[in-house]
Parts: sequence; C-alpha cells; structure tokens
Amino acid sequence: MMLSIRLLCSSIALATAGVLLACQRPVDQRVPVEATSATPEEARVEWGMVIHGGAGTLSRANMGPEQEREYRAALTEALGAGYRVLSDGGTSLDAVSAAIVILEDSPLFNAGRGAVFTADGVNSLDASIMDGTTLRAGAVAGVTDVKNPIVLARLVMEKSPHVMLSGTGAERFAREQGIPATPKEWFFTERRWKELQDAKAAEAKRAAERGTVGAVALDRAGRLAAGTSTGGMTNKKWGRIGDSPVIGAGTYANARCGVSGTGWGEYYIRNVVAYDICALVQYKRMPLEAAAREVIHEKIEGIIHRHLCDEFDIDGEFLHRLQEIEARVPV
Repeated sequence: MMLSIRLLCSSIALATAGVLLACQRPVDQRVPVEATSATPEEARVEWGMVIHGGAGTLSRANMGPEQEREYRAALTEALGAGYRVLSDGGTSLDAVSAAIVILEDSPLFNAGRGAVFTADGVNSLDASIMDGTTLRAGAVAGVTDVKNPIVLARLVMEKSPHVMLSGTGAERFAREQGIPATPKEWFFTERRWKELQDAKAAEAKRAAERGTVGAVALDRAGRLAAGTSTGGMTNKKWGRIGDSPVIGAGTYANARCGVSGTGWGEYYIRNVVAYDICALVQYKRMPLEAAAREVIHEKIEGIIHRHLCDEFDIDGEFLHRLQEIEARVPV
C-alpha cells in the first residue's frame, strides 16, 4: 500500500518504513494553534499524534478495495481513540495506550489478536511504553495469554520497580494486577496460521513476515510518550525477542523526541535506533528529518531503502496522522 505523507509544520511528526517519531520544538519556536475558546497561553499549546500499523509485506498490489477499507477503518478507530484522550486534555501516555489497544484487538495487525505464530505454533507477544517527561518505561516480552500487552507494559512501568518482564513471570505479574488469562483461541487467525505454514515451507522467507503497531503522542501539557506492540516475526524460534520491547531500540521518548520502530528488530537493537535518533535531536540539535536520515539511511543503510523528505511514499506501512484538532487520513 502506498501512502503519501506530508509533514506538518508545528509539532513535527515523521514516519519512514522503519520508524515513527515525533519531536517537540523549543517553546520559542512553536506555532500557535487557533482556538475559539482558549486563553492566549492555552492557544499556544501544540498537541498531536501519529500511529502506525507496521512495515511488512502487504502492498497495494495484493490488497483489494475491501481489505483497504478494513485497514483504514481500524486505523481511524485507533486514531480516534487517541484523539479523544488528547482533545479532552488527557495525557500522552493514555492516548498512546488507547490507540494501541484498538490495534491489538484487531485481527488485521501483527500485535495482540492478529499476532503471527512462532515456529512452535504459539503467539508470543512483546510491547513497551515510555513516558518522555520522566523517562519511566515498561515492557513485556514473550507473553502468550495477555490480550493487550501494551496495558501490561504500562503496569510494569507503574506498578513494579522493573522495566521489562518476560514469559511466565510477566504472565504471573499480569494475574497479580488483575489481568485475566486470555484463551489461546483469541489469538488464532487463519491468515497468520497460513503464513506460518508458508514460512515453514520456504524457510528463507521467515524474516520477511513481520509487522508491528505503534503510537507517539504529544499532549496539551507538552508531554511526549511512545509505545510499540508486536507479535514479532512469523516462524521465529528459540524464544527470539525483537526490538519492540527493548527501550532505546524499538521505543524511546524523552522531553524532545518520541520514536516507535517497525522493521527487522535485530538491526534496531544493534544500532539502538530509537535512542540514537532522539540523541541526535537532543545533543546535536539536529532537525528530526536529518536525525532519522542519518540513523536509518547512513548508519544502517541497506535496512530501509526509502527516500526521506518532506513528502515521501511508504510501501507496506499503514500510517494515520493527527495534528491539532483535525483527524486526517492520508491518501
């Protein structure tokens, strides 16, 4: 699927086939948001949100009109959930969580209900979330009976002294926090099962079947948050964990920058991609576009072959953008 995205000029938001990120400009460079019933100070507060449905192998060539409508409807619902939180003055953490829960509940995306199968025929789920204001973070990896891993990741952040929990330990923590075990049948979809059989029949294809969902939000108080959730790669083995639950690799947020990654996780982990982009923004004062270009196209060139500029195309990436009070569907 090809989407043409144009950057908006106030709160900068950007997506490539590998990263979704947002950046807050310094206060003295902000562009005021028009509002009919707001004080001058309130009118200067920018807020916005971006979400993605993963960089994978689904392109317009093998997507029918009905399937495209289904994806757009699901993305619009997720975007609307985050929008309502932000428009009501809610936090960026709440907005990120609300949007990702919708995507996890959809069988269309490789997260939660639509997660791919491992080589053992189970759905192994990862997620992470980070508060850019406090640098608190939470993550879970390898959970198999949690309906919404993003919710559990946030509980790890808020209700435990740890950053990441995995496997059965994370599931025990979920029970202690009142999250019931979800039957395995909830996660089964014929489409993902067929992908597993195809991947086993053609072992070399396994790395191509991937996808992730994520969101980055900036609330009215100027707080950034980022979150990512995934089922990983089809036919993954040996308890493989990718970048999505790894803070600094697939997810990162601070006071200036937020990133949610999607792509081949091993490269993101080795290159600490999410943090590296934000570090360039924070320490070298690089524009967001330039920071993303340096990390994705120069540091790990060959992972993503996309031209990055103010307007660009994304193949296999489903992206919606929300800026100020306008929900927009890119076409």
